[in-house]
Amino acid sequence: MRDIKTLIAVSAIALLTGCTTVGPDFQRPAAPEAIGYAMAGDPAASPIVSLASSSATARQWWTSFNSADLNALVDQALKGNPTLQQADAALTRVRELERAQRGDSGPTARLSGDAQRERINTAAFGIEGFPSPTINVFSIGTTFKYDLDLFGGERRKDETAAARTEAQRQRTDAAYLNLTGAVVSRAIELAALRSQLSALDGIIKVDNETVAMIKRGVQAGGEPAAAVNPAEAQLAEDQARRPSILRRIATTRHALALLVGQTPANWTAPEIDLAELTPPGSIPVNLPSELVRKRPDILAAEADLHAATATIGVAEAARYPSVSLDASFVLTALHPEDLFQYDSSGWTAGPSIAAPLFNGGALKARQRAAEAGAKEADAVYRQTVLSAFAQVADLLSALSTDRDLIAAQTRARDVAAENARLASLGYENGAGSLIQVIDAQRQSQRAQLASIEAEALLRADMAALFVATASDWRGAAE
Repeated sequence: MRDIKTLIAVSAIALLTGCTTVGPDFQRPAAPEAIGYAMAGDPAASPIVSLASSSATARQWWTSFNSADLNALVDQALKGNPTLQQADAALTRVRELERAQRGDSGPTARLSGDAQRERINTAAFGIEGFPSPTINVFSIGTTFKYDLDLFGGERRKDETAAARTEAQRQRTDAAYLNLTGAVVSRAIELAALRSQLSALDGIIKVDNETVAMIKRGVQAGGEPAAAVNPAEAQLAEDQARRPSILRRIATTRHALALLVGQTPANWTAPEIDLAELTPPGSIPVNLPSELVRKRPDILAAEADLHAATATIGVAEAARYPSVSLDASFVLTALHPEDLFQYDSSGWTAGPSIAAPLFNGGALKARQRAAEAGAKEADAVYRQTVLSAFAQVADLLSALSTDRDLIAAQTRARDVAAENARLASLGYENGAGSLIQVIDAQRQSQRAQLASIEAEALLRADMAALFVATASDWRGAAE
């Protein structure tokens, strides 16, 4: 009873004062107050990273690696990837749905016409003994309807549709950004695997030289025949690594073909050397307050929250009366030639009102569901922001140690290589043992491969940071 009185009161006020818009107005979430991403105790920030305004973000960020082959690869993916084409089509779809909603919320007019053959039952009108004639009836007319939208339900629907369009636009941007990141990441992985394969081939060559050296010692009588076994075992172990790397190379090349929208049989992956992918000298990172206004997944979550908030107004407006202006003009005649005579015309005009009386609580339940949906969207938004900040913090911590890791691995590689050289030289001159040679070579091999992995890791973390901070992908696709 209280709800009915409230509806009547609000309806009366709306009719007297004009249109109103029920439901909460969307308030954009405030930007975070954090001035950085690092947690207390995290490693010091890398010197190549600088907190900067959005205007400093790199355009076509992958060009920072200064590789023409990489630039061409990303450009090809942006033009041929089916997932992007799907995202573009989805954006077109929701834009057209928004236009359709705006069209539905405005005035509408319809033209209709019909031709019918009708038998009039005179007995039904109390006319006895009079035959029931069969006649033709022709009519043509127009109807006009305009919802005054006193409580803003249609305006909230328009707002919801616009917010959903914005959400899809941001998801489309995210699809493009994520694709560029995936292409660059796979390209770095492929370059690293090719470098590892080249290094492994060099290691296998050294292994063969070691086996040959030991065999010469056996032939000279300085070593027993069994002395060659450890060296041959090391050679076999290193040769066994090669198929695994070849398999990973093939898988990565196929993944790149998928990203650029080609079948593996009809496409060849570019041979990009890891050394050609020059790490950028600096990476500008948006402040947290700017990242939430730029990163597309955050903006999509914000638009979803906007749509969910507007839906509350749609559900609430459905509980109030609706008033519309209706008009119709119809021409009706028994003969087609008389259809457009003035005497055949008829019209109606005037307002109409409809109000819900009883619906078993369905409308109120829908409003409560919309309110819960807005709370859900708000939680999703806040979780998206937290996840983004954690991702950026992870990558900043990784980059702060990547260069130190490269320096350490480079020193380890050089020292191990020199140690292996000296061990082989000493063994050839009778000043060392075979075990020392093999152990030194194993250490050198591990250090060489680890050095390549460290170089690839630095570049991969840089690419991931560009994506995590929503660096611009535009240009090539446009």
